[in-house]
Amino acid sequence: MNWIPLTTETQLSEIKATSAEKPVVIFKHSTRCSISAVAKSRLERGAGPENISFYYLDLIRFRDLSNKVAADFAIGHESPQVLLIRNGECVYDESHGGIRMEELEAHAN
Repeated sequence: MNWIPLTTETQLSEIKATSAEKPVVIFKHSTRCSISAVAKSRLERGAGPENISFYYLDLIRFRDLSNKVAADFAIGHESPQVLLIRNGECVYDESHGGIRMEELEAHAN
């Protein structure tokens, strides 16, 4: 898994633009939460499709950016949380134990 660190608001515009061509995943991760660590590990063990870009957001270090993601994509904040962005909109989101690579793949097509 090649995570792209999500650290700036400028990247959100890039994510929206990229998602017009291919799906983009944002994984909101709490480095202080064991459930979040399990969800991240589960994603990393799955064979992520090559046509999806995977962004990693450390919501402890970048709390304001995490809030901006929630506002921009009109979803409630969860931790851990995964968002699938397509055509500039969040078309799927899941949190905690529901975070699975298979679900991301199913909703990406």
